[in-house]
Amino acid sequence: MSQTTASGIVQLNDQRDRKSESANQRALRRIWHDKLTMVAIIILLTLSILVVFAGPICQYILKVDPNQTNTSVRLLAPLQDPGHLLGTDDLGRDYAARLLFGGQISFAIGVVSSVIILVIGTAVGLVSGYFGGILDDVINWFITTLDSIPSIYLLLLLASLLTSSATTLIIVLALTSWTGDARLVRGQTLQIRSLDYVLSARALGAGSGRIMWAHIFPNTLSLQFLVLATNIGGLILVESTLSFLKLGVQAPTATWGNMLTNAQQFFTRGPHMATISGLLIFVTVLCLYVIGDGLRDAFDPRTVD
Repeated sequence: MSQTTASGIVQLNDQRDRKSESANQRALRRIWHDKLTMVAIIILLTLSILVVFAGPICQYILKVDPNQTNTSVRLLAPLQDPGHLLGTDDLGRDYAARLLFGGQISFAIGVVSSVIILVIGTAVGLVSGYFGGILDDVINWFITTLDSIPSIYLLLLLASLLTSSATTLIIVLALTSWTGDARLVRGQTLQIRSLDYVLSARALGAGSGRIMWAHIFPNTLSLQFLVLATNIGGLILVESTLSFLKLGVQAPTATWGNMLTNAQQFFTRGPHMATISGLLIFVTVLCLYVIGDGLRDAFDPRTVD
């Protein structure tokens, strides 16, 4: 058998396998072969593992206390002292340990807020798109009214009225950011509710709740993954913005946002403080946006393999 014939057989088998794939299997294969998305996933997983296990890493590997101050070693540069790999901050605290624990709070704010946004937006979007009519008009009026107010004003107002903490910030971000997700889910629901399989389920006696959550909701998941990834990155940036305005999580609790804000006044004497925390925010948000873009392409049925 010639090499050309063998290659043709392999291509035919490959095409046959692809035709038998489900939509999720096809999406996973596309992600696996998307090198940029895979690199972003690996970097993000590495950062996530480091911040999740910040406690054991500080205790058994770095052997430092992130809150222990020592003014005699303040503003050390990275690698200047073997005991402080990434240097120290203005109070002599180990900067690597502070970054690990700060990452925990920043990730928690981004992830938990995004999940709450997803739950609220999905529920509102499904109800609005499925039932339509007056209920849809009322919900759309409320969403439009809320969207007409600049989100930064709402954030500043709520953040200034409530006690600054990670929990408060999560609630504030979630309550002011769900409308975009609701609009997207509503749009998909309007398209899906008139498809044959939904009409068949209704004809067989399925209730509205079952149709929405068992038949319509699963078909919005690809959109949800994209929204979740981009929301996490966006909310980490919002937390940094609020920290810059002194309305984010307050010291001594560390987040990447307030660490970057605090580093500004020591930039000439300790440039590593601003550089490292800013770089971590940049890399994390960039990876999340790259992953979101990769997920969109992977789940898009118009994408050509």
